[in-house]
Amino acid sequence: MDAWINPVTRDYEPTTTPVGDLVRDPANGLANAAYLRLVTPLGKWFGDTTVGSRLHELEREKDTARVERLALQYSRSALQPLLNDGRARSIDISTVREKDASAGGRLLLAIEIVDAIGVRRTFQFPVRVA
Repeated sequence: MDAWINPVTRDYEPTTTPVGDLVRDPANGLANAAYLRLVTPLGKWFGDTTVGSRLHELEREKDTARVERLALQYSRSALQPLLNDGRARSIDISTVREKDASAGGRLLLAIEIVDAIGVRRTFQFPVRVA
């Protein structure tokens, strides 16, 4: 089982125990698979050029309804392989706009994935917008 990558800090998530072990992915790899597909620019993954998304193109865009629709489209496209290879039964994505005083705005993707055995998992992925 993979260690869990926190999508907000973009780092492995350590436990609060004195040992500081890494937290294991509660979704048995599905959370990391979704995260890596969203954060990697499309075509830049070393092992497979089909892995990735176009979400990085939205970082300097204005916080508009058009950008929100593009973020949904890009994230659905990036996560489609999880459905194709049978690791997920369904994927639902919604957006929430947040205002961040220091960085302009943030678009939060709320991603709900039903895995192959029917367990519903919820993830959040932030997208920076101007």
